Amino acid sequence: MPDSATMLMKQLHDEHAAALWGYCLSLTGRDHARAQDVVQETLLRAWRNHDRLQEGRGSVRAWLFTVARNIVIDDWRAKRTQSEVSVAEVPEGRNPNDHTDQLLLSWVVADAMLALSPEHRAVLVECYFRGASVSEAAHRLGIPDGTVKSRTHYALRALRLSLQEMGVGA
Repeated sequence: MPDSATMLMKQLHDEHAAALWGYCLSLTGRDHARAQDVVQETLLRAWRNHDRLQEGRGSVRAWLFTVARNIVIDDWRAKRTQSEVSVAEVPEGRNPNDHTDQLLLSWVVADAMLALSPEHRAVLVECYFRGASVSEAAHRLGIPDGTVKSRTHYALRALRLSLQEMGVGA
């Protein structure tokens, strides 16, 4: 014959597991594996504290939800402290002569430009890299001014999309 703790756990599972599962899914950002771990840990703690739950003090579901929430918060805090790195000295300020970021960004933009059509690439090179006006770019490319304007518009949209696909920008 099952003991009172076993019967209590079966009753807890039958009455609260579905609601607890849904709550844990929301707490973990819909991470099913993590939610399952939290549910199991919560029910394990309920089993360990079955005497408290049998005394009938307060809502059992509220107790389970509080325990689940605390497990998620404790895990989040533990991971946050593990990723923090302490250093003996404050890092040096940025060197104004260091143009590494600018160089890397120019490489990324150059790669994104390769995704553009030759016509779009040509109009951006003329207008943005060579600094030509619309009429100068039109003359150099042998196309009307209006075509330079529209190609520039669509080339910038395509460039923005290409950069987004590369994970750059918003």
